Amino acid sequence: MLKITVQITANASRDEIVGWKGDRLKIKVKAPAVGGKANENLLRFLAEKLDIHRRKITIETGEKSKTKVLNIGAIDEAAFRMITGMPDDI
Repeated sequence: MLKITVQITANASRDEIVGWKGDRLKIKVKAPAVGGKANENLLRFLAEKLDIHRRKITIETGEKSKTKVLNIGAIDEAAFRMITGMPDDI
């Protein structure tokens, strides 16, 4: 299982992976940060980008924060690095 830290921005004009800022993956989502909508949007968007089932991604910590730690199953680190542009030194 892969564990990553993400920093999300809700209410964006579109869903997109912005890039890496240090050890955090910055992601923008369209949904508002109300009632868990941004979290669900984040998990669905990432699952689609990584071509894995939505249930393979869970929020470990930070459910009510902009910074979250995600657990991602069903993908190896090399594929994740390639899809997200993750630097080798993280």
